[in-house]
Amino acid sequence: MNTKVVLITGALTGIGRATALAFAKEGARLVVSGRRDEAGAKLVMELRESGAEAEYVRADVRIEEDMHNQHGWRTRTEAQNGR
Repeated sequence: MNTKVVLITGALTGIGRATALAFAKEGARLVVSGRRDEAGAKLVMELRESGAEAEYVRADVRIEEDMHNQHGWRTRTEAQNGR
């Protein structure tokens, strides 16, 4: 497979959200992250309704452990995507 896997931090609002929507239109598989679970779930639902594959991971870029967890999601997503 040759599908892009894109990890977007701060994806729940503003430019991060716009970036997620733009990559979804291009057919990328998305891992979106942010600090608000409800907003993350809503964004994933919107992305999936547009036909994109998307997952949400709760992460705060100020917390090192969250960044390691987020990296793990991206690595698993890439592995599932044949990358």
